[in-house]
Amino acid sequence: MITMWTDEKIHQFRKTLLNWYDQAGRKNLPWRQDQDPYHVWVSEIMLQQTQVNTVIPYYQRFMTLFPTVEALASAPEEQLLKAWEGLGYYSRVRNMQKAAQQLVTDGRVEWPQTMKELEKLKGIGPYTAAAIASIAFLEPVAAIDGNAFRVLARLFKIDADIRLPRTRQLFFEVGNQLIDPKRPGDFNQAIMDLGSSYMTAKNYDSEHSPVKAFNAAYQDGTEDFYPVKSKARPARLIHYFAVRITSPSGYLFEKRPKQGLLANFWTMPLYALTEFTEDPEADWQLAEMVTATEKRLKMDYGIQTTLKPLSEKAITHVYSHQKWQVIVLTGTLDTEVDVKRGQWQTLSEIAKKPQPKVQEKIWQHLRAHK
Repeated sequence: MITMWTDEKIHQFRKTLLNWYDQAGRKNLPWRQDQDPYHVWVSEIMLQQTQVNTVIPYYQRFMTLFPTVEALASAPEEQLLKAWEGLGYYSRVRNMQKAAQQLVTDGRVEWPQTMKELEKLKGIGPYTAAAIASIAFLEPVAAIDGNAFRVLARLFKIDADIRLPRTRQLFFEVGNQLIDPKRPGDFNQAIMDLGSSYMTAKNYDSEHSPVKAFNAAYQDGTEDFYPVKSKARPARLIHYFAVRITSPSGYLFEKRPKQGLLANFWTMPLYALTEFTEDPEADWQLAEMVTATEKRLKMDYGIQTTLKPLSEKAITHVYSHQKWQVIVLTGTLDTEVDVKRGQWQTLSEIAKKPQPKVQEKIWQHLRAHK
């Protein structure tokens, strides 16, 4: 049961929070220089799962390459993926382009101006829609992200599990009662800044927080208990074998299929353990997998060579639902060979193509074991 504040207390909270934001908020961030919905949108999508300092150079480069919604809508996908390279969660930028194409009608950009209408765009969920609507169009709707969950949970000692979908509506209703109707965008951004400074998940500093007088969890020393979040289901472990083959023509690379994980990215050949055994839980020997990979290389690419493990230590790469353990196998061809699929690429050629984070880790592993 949540006891909502009086109107007077809500008014005082808004005033205290916004005064602090006016004096100490991160208004120097490049996407906060105006209230352009395109700028807000791109920054919010980039900031999902990514730290602010990491996003800044990506955002600036992205805006140079795709300065308008029209430019984003018409960009070649390979250029788009290359610009996003390193940020991960590539479905975000693919969905952004689809949404941009939804926005462009007869050469003109038509922006929905409410949270409800913005949610109809591809890849825009409740949080992003609320952020755009409040910042760009001054709709008084609360943007509920990880920071807002944490701030509101501690202010009101909300013990609802934030991992449950129905909990978002509860926080949304609380946030909508608090939000300043005259400055909704600044209010939401102030909550973001508060959650990333004085009210972080760990090492928080509530003693110096501008809103400590309103923080119920701080008042009774229970901040560590909020927000309540049940444990996530562990990511599924998948073993992979990456194959680095060199020839006088360069490295063997291929473009991934149009669907599925790593769609349309360029990687060295990758084989999952499940391609060699029906039981992914069964014990397996590395020597057996090397032999199996050699056979598949001959069948799939027309390449016959002897492979050897670069190291028995696997590269670890974690997605939201999968945990990859990748062992790198290497082989060398002394003569040029026409391959059935894939392409021979020089280092300068492959550097221009979009590569996923796991491929960058493979490169790092190779450099470390020269």
